[in-house]
Amino acid sequence: MKRAFRITLAVVIVLIVVVAVAAWKVLGPRAFLGPRSRPLTSRTFEATPARLERGKYLANSIGCLYCHSPHDWSKREDPILAGMTGAGEQLPYTDLPGKVFAPNLTPDKDTGAGNWTDDMLARSIREGIGHDGRALFGIMPFAHYRNMPDEDLASIIVYLRSLPPVRNAVPKTEIIFPVKYIMRNDPQPITAPVQPPDISDPVKRGRFLVNLAGCTDCHTPVDNHHVPLPGLDFSGGQVLHAPWGTVASANLTPAASGIPYYDQALFIQAMRTGVVRARELNKTMPWAVMGNMTDEDLAAIFAYLKTLKPIGHRVDNTERPTLCPLDSTMHGAGSQNRKE
Repeated sequence: MKRAFRITLAVVIVLIVVVAVAAWKVLGPRAFLGPRSRPLTSRTFEATPARLERGKYLANSIGCLYCHSPHDWSKREDPILAGMTGAGEQLPYTDLPGKVFAPNLTPDKDTGAGNWTDDMLARSIREGIGHDGRALFGIMPFAHYRNMPDEDLASIIVYLRSLPPVRNAVPKTEIIFPVKYIMRNDPQPITAPVQPPDISDPVKRGRFLVNLAGCTDCHTPVDNHHVPLPGLDFSGGQVLHAPWGTVASANLTPAASGIPYYDQALFIQAMRTGVVRARELNKTMPWAVMGNMTDEDLAAIFAYLKTLKPIGHRVDNTERPTLCPLDSTMHGAGSQNRKE
């Protein structure tokens, strides 16, 4: 009996070790150790007119206030509800792994960011660590904001501090298992200054802005784990779900199946109006946000898109969804694609 017990115990221990090692490899070490984070500092950002102006521009043109404000989704422009700018909302997309809430960023002390320090905000924006030390879900594009220079970061925080405080309690995000553990691997501390990028020509400026706006997050197809498929950058086909419908993102490359017919004027007009000639863009494409950019910035984005490698990937939302052999996704005109 004792020998049988010892054998059983040994088998159980081996199984526990095997399962633990497998979980460590699959979920990542930070799922168990907690997200990487640096200690908070006492730094503060001085409010200046230049920072206030720059922060207002960035917060309104790269999506900060778009995601962190409640909208009237019944209208095409998705206007922010009156008096609720920055007050937080539940993100409406229906394919998220749980309930994702963008918190109230106004200076309200009870329900907003009024008691958060400047460095709490800085760490959240660029490093993916919430004010309470938890890892933020990756729809908050901190991975893109890592390259945001220090002065732009300071400007956004100064602008957020200037918003009228709004009392609006927003629940905490609830992510399902195992994603809520896997995402703990994503935050990365920033411990050195982030200098301004080289934007000495339109293409370089456009590359910086495209990263900041996170264009690739929607316009690159992904696998079942939401990992971008190699070799298909900006070629579209990622299927996005929202209450107003399902749409596959467009191919932004200069290929024949992309946007070779765009010129700079048409691109800027599309971002300003949400209309490409006679065709309306789906509202999942946040053209109302991109349209807040200056003509110079939009022209730079277009200049960069024209340099992308052409990728033959046909995506047509006017056709019925069929299986695409390139991205293994059901989207319009999918079956018309061929692997080379």
